[in-house]
Amino acid sequence: MAELISGLRIGRIRANIEHVREEIAGAVHRSPVTRAAQQRHGVELLAAIKYVAPNDLPLLAEAGIRLVGENRAQELRAKHDAHGGLFEWDFIGQLQSRRVREIVPYVRLIHSVASESALRELDRHRALARPGLQILIEVNIAGEPGKAGVEPGRVGEFVARSPVPVAGLMTMPPLAAEPDDNRRWFALLRALADEHGLEHLSMGTSQDYPVAVEEGATIVRIGTSLYT
Repeated sequence: MAELISGLRIGRIRANIEHVREEIAGAVHRSPVTRAAQQRHGVELLAAIKYVAPNDLPLLAEAGIRLVGENRAQELRAKHDAHGGLFEWDFIGQLQSRRVREIVPYVRLIHSVASESALRELDRHRALARPGLQILIEVNIAGEPGKAGVEPGRVGEFVARSPVPVAGLMTMPPLAAEPDDNRRWFALLRALADEHGLEHLSMGTSQDYPVAVEEGATIVRIGTSLYT
């Protein structure tokens, strides 16, 4: 496991946030496919906090972060217990069905629903869920063997069977040498969302978020670009 990020400085975080937001605004402006969802909701900057120590989270809030995403159920609860009122909270890690009941009380969105067992557990624990809970269906858009995600052709049936509202789709494209190499995968996810009438697209990380925004992302998940 990687070490926690140390030496966070509020001035650096603020400068990085400003840079990321400028990059997002520029990508929306030059996009040939700016989606209605981007125009209605904007593009949300989600700070990935897997490697941020709980005691440092108030720095993110002071710097202007409003939305955070945690990868691990136990850390989500601990960080939320300590600083829940500072942010909106999403779950962005690989979703284990046995952890669903630990996640749903705290988050507005789960970005990574991709199994029948997860759907069953969401149904089973609806009474525990935070009001307004929604999910994103994780899609293995490139059909990579062994990678988490629903096959694109099965998105419709997942939407139909979900016991909670489906806000949109999420993907992690293949590792790429250049950000633009992922453009085709982001474009395919956008087309899939449009086909099923889904607004939100969680796609793009520190490595490729401007390309993701150009292709229709409404949420970008940013980690290292905010902290270094």
